[in-house]
Amino acid sequence: MGLEDRDALAVLQAAFENSGAPGSDSDLLVQRFYTRWFALDAEVRDLFGPELAPQRSAFGEAMHWVFGEFVAQRAQAPVAFLAQLGRDHRKYGVTQQHYDSMRQAWYATMRSHLIDSWSGAVDDAATQAINLITGIMAGAADAEDGPAWWDGTVVEHHRVSRDIAIVRLHLDRPLAYHPGQYVNVQIPQWPRRWRYLSPAMPADPDGFIEFHVRAVLGGIVSNSIVAETRPGDRWRLSSPHGAMEVDRDGEDVLMVAGSTGLAPLRALIMDLCRFGDNPRVHLFFGARYPCELYDLRTLWEIAATNPWLSVSPVSEYAGDPPWATDYPDVQPPRGLHVRQTGRLPEVVTKYGAWGDRQILICGGPEMVRATYDALVAKGAPPERIQHDPLG
Repeated sequence: MGLEDRDALAVLQAAFENSGAPGSDSDLLVQRFYTRWFALDAEVRDLFGPELAPQRSAFGEAMHWVFGEFVAQRAQAPVAFLAQLGRDHRKYGVTQQHYDSMRQAWYATMRSHLIDSWSGAVDDAATQAINLITGIMAGAADAEDGPAWWDGTVVEHHRVSRDIAIVRLHLDRPLAYHPGQYVNVQIPQWPRRWRYLSPAMPADPDGFIEFHVRAVLGGIVSNSIVAETRPGDRWRLSSPHGAMEVDRDGEDVLMVAGSTGLAPLRALIMDLCRFGDNPRVHLFFGARYPCELYDLRTLWEIAATNPWLSVSPVSEYAGDPPWATDYPDVQPPRGLHVRQTGRLPEVVTKYGAWGDRQILICGGPEMVRATYDALVAKGAPPERIQHDPLG
């Protein structure tokens, strides 16, 4: 029965349960798969960065979801996901040979790992599923005639706070994306360590693009971007992902941005400025200190000429730390914004559930989860809330 045998597919899905948990049985399965694949095809190891733990975790979690969709006999979402994955993997230089060796290593690892529960039905399901997954990825990559990546030159780097930098690039060729999407970025200081960043402006026909980056604890790429990036550096970008959007024909909008999570929402707001008639947009922009509300002046200028936009700045602390004097003053003129003090989820939900709005949340995973949970607890329908993947 193969892909129609739900019981056999459930065995394969269960093998990837808790893949993100170090030391789990599924984590061991994924480690064995990569070890076998690298032994079978020595070229493959050079396609990945030196730290494989995030890659293994992402692969295991993705396969747990894909097999879950197969168990439920749903094909549309996993096929679209795998096709995008195949197109995106072109940036690594993946070839048909690599997909062939992946297929062999994956089947052999699954069979040896599930030896106690392996049966003819499980064998059929594994063979067909692995062939389908690798076939969709390889086929989508072969069918794509667009660029595998976009190269660009850093033209400006502004350190606007101790931990935040604004980086502007000029791409060799324009990159088409929708406001609110994100792209994978590789910087010269850390080759093969791709990181997702959201453009802070709509796509530009002349190839200019802007990113807002916050250095995070242990984030070697983000720290390098904030502290080491200089004009003239050459970056590489991959194709865009994500589907965050504002329905201009829908309800009014609540946006919640934590720190540089402002970037995709800023791009959406700037795109809305093209139209004379928009739903009302209320943006809560939060940071730890007032000095880290780094783009309030731009938001002030937009709101001053677009009455559909209102902005509420929020900082966890009422005053600035001593190091704030080393960076530009980010506070706009008085008149449009009254800053509030407190944690972003509490300040936002102080005004209610916002259940009649389109809700978009962007920022660090902890902030997004906390804001999402707070809004749902207040009564906001989960299906009205948009945010990027948290992994």
